[in-house]
Amino acid sequence: MSLGARAAFVLIPLTALLIVLWTATAVHLPADISVAWVPAIGVNLDFHIDGLSLLMLLMITGVGTAVFVYAGGYLAGHPQQNRLYILLTMFMIAMIGCVTADNLIVLFLFWEMTSLVSFLLVGFNHEDLSSRKSAQQALVVTGSGGLALLAGAILLGQVMGTLSIQEIIAALPDTERTPALTTALVLILLGAFTKSAQFPFHFWLPNAMSAPTPVSAYLHSATMVKLGVYLVARLDPGFGDWLLWQWTLQLFGSITAAWAMLLALRERDLKRILAWSTVATLGTLVMLVGMDGRGATVAVGALLLAHALYKAPLFFVAGNVDHGTGTRVIDRLGNLRHAMPFTAAAALLAGLSMAGVPLSFGYVVKDVISEAKAVGDVMEIVKVANTIFGAVAVAVAGVAAVRIFWRHPGRNDTPEAHEGGLALIAPPLLLASMGIVLGIFPFMADWLVSVASQAMSPRAEAVAVHFALEVGPGLLSLLVTLGIGAAIFWYWDPLHRLFDRLAGVLDSFSMVANYERFLKGIPATAAWTTRALQHGRLPDYGVLLLGFVSALMGGILLAGWSQWVWPAWITPTAGFVGACAIIATGGVLAVLMRDRLVLLLASGLVGFGSAVFFMYVGAPDVAFTQFVVESVFVIVVASVLLKLKQRGMGQGLAGAHVSRSALVVSLVFGGVVTLWLLVAVGGAFDPMLSKFFAEKSVPEAHGRNVVNVILVDFRALDTLGEISVVMLSFLAALPLLQAVRAHMRNDKPGVRRQGGEA
Repeated sequence: MSLGARAAFVLIPLTALLIVLWTATAVHLPADISVAWVPAIGVNLDFHIDGLSLLMLLMITGVGTAVFVYAGGYLAGHPQQNRLYILLTMFMIAMIGCVTADNLIVLFLFWEMTSLVSFLLVGFNHEDLSSRKSAQQALVVTGSGGLALLAGAILLGQVMGTLSIQEIIAALPDTERTPALTTALVLILLGAFTKSAQFPFHFWLPNAMSAPTPVSAYLHSATMVKLGVYLVARLDPGFGDWLLWQWTLQLFGSITAAWAMLLALRERDLKRILAWSTVATLGTLVMLVGMDGRGATVAVGALLLAHALYKAPLFFVAGNVDHGTGTRVIDRLGNLRHAMPFTAAAALLAGLSMAGVPLSFGYVVKDVISEAKAVGDVMEIVKVANTIFGAVAVAVAGVAAVRIFWRHPGRNDTPEAHEGGLALIAPPLLLASMGIVLGIFPFMADWLVSVASQAMSPRAEAVAVHFALEVGPGLLSLLVTLGIGAAIFWYWDPLHRLFDRLAGVLDSFSMVANYERFLKGIPATAAWTTRALQHGRLPDYGVLLLGFVSALMGGILLAGWSQWVWPAWITPTAGFVGACAIIATGGVLAVLMRDRLVLLLASGLVGFGSAVFFMYVGAPDVAFTQFVVESVFVIVVASVLLKLKQRGMGQGLAGAHVSRSALVVSLVFGGVVTLWLLVAVGGAFDPMLSKFFAEKSVPEAHGRNVVNVILVDFRALDTLGEISVVMLSFLAALPLLQAVRAHMRNDKPGVRRQGGEA
């Protein structure tokens, strides 16, 4: 791919970044855009840009520009580089749509677009089996969560009477907390947790590290995995007062943060170590959203920005190390600062911010998080998880920035290393340097984080980020965290060996193992259900179908039992009673008879009884039609049965019997249908439709027979379709009938068959 083509692709996110910067300076926020799309169901292309959207847009376009530049150097000469750029562009568009959409359905569409494009990006090296499996795993987990999100969005929209996110947020605090609204909340959280790799869905993100490094730096550190955090932060002003919301976010976020950091100690691959630390950061963000208080929203905005500025460079560093040495295994890496000085500098700057060392933006963030915990009502598990997260984050930063660049690995088979070109070293250096600049001059991020905080807490005044290096509890807590983190870094290898000894126990209960069991269970369950249900016995199929319909209809009846209006008793006429008696007699005889011909005649009584019923309820046309159809049907089928009996093929139903389950299901189904008919009759009759046809039949259709007018005029296309179906069915069956006729002629005695003998 030529340099000009790469530069053209880089201009796409760069132009988007300039537009976002212009929006931040020239447009008064919040800004709204609305375009009619499907107004019949309330789905319009509504977009809303406020401080939170602006922060996400800057990360999407800013880090995106760095990723596009980096991808040009990382995949230089790769035959599929053009495909990568196209997919990254599509992903950027989907992300922009997600963080600006103000309609739940539009948000879902962009949300699923990120999952689909992510599947293609994770499986970019599709020749590799591990890449394909990782892409499949990411799509299954995030796609399943997307379906939950869709269900929650539809339910939330129905409960609130609107699909506008801003309108929903404004109305939620004053809305009654119904079971439907609680269900919508749970479904939305499920979708957010799968996207942001929260426990128990945390396993898919590290496995997605089979993707090329530009993809990991863009999708799995700065953008896509933060969509779940963005969604809960966006909805927090509406659900934030719910204890279910607060406890769920704090509990699952804390478990994710602590457990992911411990799992990082098991890894030897640098990218997977960084991936687990990303999962832990996502858990911390979710936990912060679940905390009350204005300081928590400031901490969310600051950590979102800081994480993008130090984690994307560290992924770039991992890519440079892999590109320059051919390996990412930390046991084989060491003293790389001599061969890769610029990468070492970028790793050091990003590592300082990740560890929260003073004069880095990471320190500002940790200070704000400490303040948020001090003033907010948080669970004890939050404090424990934050301690583990902070300490292991220091150790991970040490592994990425110190161990592989400044410490000898202690082995002689270390690979040769070389520094990459400008496209590989400029992006990590620039982003990591911004983390240090914002640490020294944090007022430069005041406005951005403040407007993001205001968007997450619109009913409160946003708190400005401040930098205060003072000797006090905050600094003392930082020193303790740095000390524990340094100890973990120093004993990383012994801790890793300890986890290796526990690997068998951990792996057997891990979510990865459960995911594999789930995949294997799908065909096993399908085989079992197929054997149980698709057994080829038609009567059992009928019993199963009627049983399901009876249960469904009966459940609906029971659910609304107190609301149904039952009809008053009316003394039936003699004709009505006679019709019912004929129908009942035919039904009972059809069950008891064993001869096919007698069974047919008995079942015909049901049709003739129905015709009598139509006569006595004022529908003579329908009655005559029923008489004709039933007569023709009985005559034709009886002729066929007699012909089969003459040919020795009509053996009757002597061995057949009615099972108890079929009898019970039939009685239940009849009872349920009867109750439904009573409910239908008991309701007030709405004559609007009857009145319409009665008034329009003569002047518009020129016919006095309303039934014929409906069939021929008002339902003309429907009737034409039915006639067409019957005609096409006849044409399709005609060759078969002709073949049967020819076969029967050849079977007659005295007719010469092909082959010569009479």
